Amino acid sequence: MSQQPDLVIAGGTVVNADGRQHAHVVIQNDRVVRLVDAKHPAPFARRTIDADGRLVIPGGVDGHCHIAQITGRYRTIDDFAIATTAALWGGTTTVMDFGIPRDVSETPLAAAQNKLELAKTARCDVALHASVLAWDDTTAVQLEQLRRLGIPSVKMYTTNRGTTMADGDTILRVMHEVSKYGGLVYMHAEHDATVVDCTRRHAESGHIHVRDLAGTRPAFVEETSVREVLAMAEYTGANVYFVHQSTPRAVDLVDRARERGLTAYSETCPHYLALDDTVYAGDFPEWFSCCPPMRDKRTVAALRRRIAGGSIDTVSSDHSCYDWSQKKERMDDLRRMPHGLPGVETRMPVTYNSLVRELGLSVERFVDVFAATPARINGLSRKGTIESGYDADVVVLDPDESRRVDGAALHMGTDFSPFHGRELIGWPQVVVSGGRVVVADGKFHDPGPVGRYITRTVGTASCDVNTAPRIA
Repeated sequence: MSQQPDLVIAGGTVVNADGRQHAHVVIQNDRVVRLVDAKHPAPFARRTIDADGRLVIPGGVDGHCHIAQITGRYRTIDDFAIATTAALWGGTTTVMDFGIPRDVSETPLAAAQNKLELAKTARCDVALHASVLAWDDTTAVQLEQLRRLGIPSVKMYTTNRGTTMADGDTILRVMHEVSKYGGLVYMHAEHDATVVDCTRRHAESGHIHVRDLAGTRPAFVEETSVREVLAMAEYTGANVYFVHQSTPRAVDLVDRARERGLTAYSETCPHYLALDDTVYAGDFPEWFSCCPPMRDKRTVAALRRRIAGGSIDTVSSDHSCYDWSQKKERMDDLRRMPHGLPGVETRMPVTYNSLVRELGLSVERFVDVFAATPARINGLSRKGTIESGYDADVVVLDPDESRRVDGAALHMGTDFSPFHGRELIGWPQVVVSGGRVVVADGKFHDPGPVGRYITRTVGTASCDVNTAPRIA
C-alpha cells in the first residue's frame, strides 16, 4: 500500500462464518482494505492493536431491536444514543430498529420517519424495518415510499390485540405488496384468539401474576400461528422471517416450508437458549417477562439442538429496555405490565457462551448467527464479514476471559438484566466501528453521533447498500 493505514489489528485469529486465518486486519478510513497473513510482519500504521492469542470477529448485526418504543402506555427508557452505546459495549456495530406506529392514527411512513429523526444521535450504524397495523387505501403507496427510503422489510404481529396486532386481511395485503419487490416480512407469530382465551381463563382462576406468564402463552400458541403465517406466505409468494422462535416445533415448521421452496427464516434470542421457565418461580419473575415466555427445560434443550443442527438462522436480542420500576408496577397482572427484555449489550456473551462453551459449536457458527447471516438476510452487503471492501466493524475477544453480569453496571440505561449474576465468556475487549476504536482498555471512547443510516434495496440475500455519511 502506498498510503499508511489508519489502523492495524495485528496477529489475531480472524474468524468469519466460512473459516479462520491467522492474519493482520488492515483498516483505512471506514473500510477493511486487506488481510495480511500473520507469517509476515504487521504493516506499519498510525495505530496498531495487538490481538495475538485472541479472536478477531466481525462486528455484530442485531436485526431485532426496539429503541425508544411506545407500546400502549409504556415507553422504553432508552434512546438511540444510549442503545447504540450499549450495543457497541456488547460488540454489536449495526442495529436494526422498527418504525412501529404508536396506534392506528400514526401511519407506517410517519412512524419510520420519526425513528429516522430519533436515530440522529446513534453511535453506530442503524437500519430500519417498517411496520403496519391496519391496511387502508394509502398503505400500498406508503410501502412504496418506505422502499424508496431504503426500508424493504415490514414487521407485523399476529397478537397484541388493541396495540400492535395486524389482522389476517392486513397481513395478506402487505404480503402481496411486499412480494412484488422481493422484500421481507418479519412476523411476530402467536395465535391471538388462543392467547386471549388462555389469559382470560387464568385471570378467572386468579392466576394472572407474572409468575403465571408461561402458562398463558403455551408453546402450541406459537406453533399454530407459525403454521398459519407460512400458509399465507406460500399463498402470496412472500419472503417471511419469524422473530424470536422459542420452540423446536416452530423451527421445524419453517424448515419444512423451506423444503417446499419457500424463502423463510427462523430467528431466536439469547434468553430462549440460556433460560427456562423456572425463572418465573424465582425471586424476580418480572425480570423475565417477555412474549413468547421462557419455555420448559426440555423445550430449551430441543431448541438448542436445532441451532446446533443449523436450522436457526440468526440470534437477535429483541432488545426492549424497560426498567425495574416499570416491570414491578403491575406484575400482579401480566395483562397490564410491559413485556420485553434489555439485551442488546449481552447478546454477544450470552450467545457465545451458549453456543461455543456449552454446546461445543465452532466460533464460525457463532459468527454466522451473530453477524454474517443477519447481514445477508437483511441486505447489509458490507456487514458481517472481515474482508477487503467491507465496513471496518471488528471485535477482538479473548475466548478464555470470563466476566460476571452486573445488571446495574451495564450501559443500556436500565437497572437490571435477566442474566444478572451469570458468569459468561465471550465479551468484547476491543470494538472497532466504522474504523473508529470505540471500546478498548475497559473504556468507551464516544465517537459522538456518527452512526450512519443504512439504506437497503429490494431482495433478501443480494441487496446492495448505500450509506449516507451519517444519519441526517
